[in-house]
Amino acid sequence: MTRILIVGHKGQLGSILYNYPSEHERLGMDLPEHDITNASETQYALREMRPELVINTAAFTNVDAAESNPDLAYRINAHAAGNLARACRDLGASLIHISTNEVFAGDRGGQPYDEWDGPDNFRGSVYARSKLAGEYAIRFYNAEIHIIRIAWLFSPGGVNFPAKIVNAADKLGALKVVDDEFGNPTYAPDLAEALYKLIDLKAPPGVYHLTNSGAASRYEMARETLRLTGRGHIPIEPIPHTAWQRAATPPLQALLANRAAAALGITLRPWQEALADWAEKV
Repeated sequence: MTRILIVGHKGQLGSILYNYPSEHERLGMDLPEHDITNASETQYALREMRPELVINTAAFTNVDAAESNPDLAYRINAHAAGNLARACRDLGASLIHISTNEVFAGDRGGQPYDEWDGPDNFRGSVYARSKLAGEYAIRFYNAEIHIIRIAWLFSPGGVNFPAKIVNAADKLGALKVVDDEFGNPTYAPDLAEALYKLIDLKAPPGVYHLTNSGAASRYEMARETLRLTGRGHIPIEPIPHTAWQRAATPPLQALLANRAAAALGITLRPWQEALADWAEKV
């Protein structure tokens, strides 16, 4: 049994990891009780809790809002990640850090990125640059780390793309959805299961890509969401990303390949099956 601290345990992924059925002891850390952007406070909290493993799910994930709040995005996604890595190093604890596919530019014609590919998205959004800075920060402070890159996270009850599609469909009665942005949907309960398998297998430190199998466009995922929730009759029009005005432009084809975890026997089911499970729970 491992004493695990879930940072951001009130969030979409953190709450599932915190409550996941497992023999491991779980502790939680989140706002307003703890502020991981404060280095000394983070050091003190970890010394008091004495975890053997820390899973950092805390992040500033509002991609568009990050464009107008760069300081806050960097404080949470980069500096706070470094604070945790340094505190884990000093305590002798391992660290699992959740990152994103958006550290890649997504301009390779749909060819998936492997774990050993170098991030190249310095020209990307504030969110992307801050998450990439977080990866660099934890590597600087701590070698005993696992970086887990995911994409398009969704879960029952969370604020996520399928939930927004359902809400918009009910409100508007018709939808327009981008059909030239592609990603790997990641179902939080499936991701939690995969993470605990990594822990139980004592997987070596490094980078892991953990998403549900397969890829989809935003349009394809939205259409399947409507079908699975009994809203297949609602009109949905595919549009290019240039027709959808937003503050930040995400990478259009930053697909992730699962090589490292698959070599250990860890894969996630197809995203369509995961979405069907989500639809049964909402």
